[in-house]
Amino acid sequence: MEIMQIVGLGIVAAVLAVTIRHNKPEMAMLLSIAAGIILFMMVLGKIGAVIDVLKELSTRANLNMVYLGTILKIVAIAYIADFGAQICRDAGEGAVASKIEFAAKVLILVLAVPIMIAVLQSLLKLVP
Repeated sequence: MEIMQIVGLGIVAAVLAVTIRHNKPEMAMLLSIAAGIILFMMVLGKIGAVIDVLKELSTRANLNMVYLGTILKIVAIAYIADFGAQICRDAGEGAVASKIEFAAKVLILVLAVPIMIAVLQSLLKLVP
């Protein structure tokens, strides 16, 4: 079970970070970042499998792949921004974390505009 490995690694990293933080706070921060990156890499393959399934489903449904790509970019922005914001909060930089989240929201809004336009155009075609 992969979740046991993930949780185990997270707990070990957290205990080490707390132990190291008293003497070398900068090393504890680097340990936390490294653990986060390793954990992210452990689940990256699962994310790829989900993307493959979504691509297959969109092909079967004859959906425009541009929209699926945009949605996947939006999801990626949300996850990456959340990851970065959490790292900033762990470092005690809540203000920077808030700015990362704000920037992600703006980027998501920009990417969502073409999808919203397509939905509105489809609705306008239905209305006489």
